Amino acid sequence: MSSYRPVTAVLRGLEVLRVVNRSGLASIKVIHQETGFNKATIVRMLETLIHAGYVSADPVASAYRATGRVKQLSAGYANYDKMAEICAPILETLREAVGWPSDFTIRDDDAMIVVRSSRQNGPFNFNRNPGFRAPILLTSIGKVYLAFCSAAEREEILVRLQDTTAKLPSRARIDRMLDQVRTAGFAVMEDAYSQREYKGAILAIAAPVRGANRIYGSINLMFLRQVGLDEVVKRYIESLQQAAEKISQALAENEL
Repeated sequence: MSSYRPVTAVLRGLEVLRVVNRSGLASIKVIHQETGFNKATIVRMLETLIHAGYVSADPVASAYRATGRVKQLSAGYANYDKMAEICAPILETLREAVGWPSDFTIRDDDAMIVVRSSRQNGPFNFNRNPGFRAPILLTSIGKVYLAFCSAAEREEILVRLQDTTAKLPSRARIDRMLDQVRTAGFAVMEDAYSQREYKGAILAIAAPVRGANRIYGSINLMFLRQVGLDEVVKRYIESLQQAAEKISQALAENEL
């Protein structure tokens, strides 16, 4: 656990910046809907971000947009774009083979972040574009990463989740879940997350993307619940795992 209390104003400022950056052009109403912050707080955060050079106001649209300065915040994340480029054709080939979209994700502190998705190129849009951050313990991509990463990294993640998650399952329950994932070789999205994000209509399975001595991330396969988990596993798990292996090999060849 952290020995300090997080600075609430900083967290709110970062959340406002995230919404503005993702929206392209965000009004105060949109920011309020996304964050739940009151208008006075949003205006104060926007004025601070404008002063810092990360946001500019559009008086015609009565909205706000991110400036080019936000790119400086990702300067240390140079591998992200390269990974996206490498895995794109592999994800597209998988989508063409199975008919359902996939994401390649990597760990981003206490969450998983979508690096590349094949959903933009198909009829299914499940509202998760590159840059989307998904919770580790509720999603297939997070659960499978946690199960197959090193013991040291697993402990680091769980300690971090204690700081950022309102209520964690017991450690015994987490360990049982991870054992089941390792035995199966894949993870399944939690029903609670499906209900919260997709009204229960969507499910996902995920496989780890592992190198010789490391784990790169995870790859999922998202589908409509009506298809059935057993049917998806029976028909598509081998294709998903083969795609994971191809991504791992490609990343290793590019020394990422």
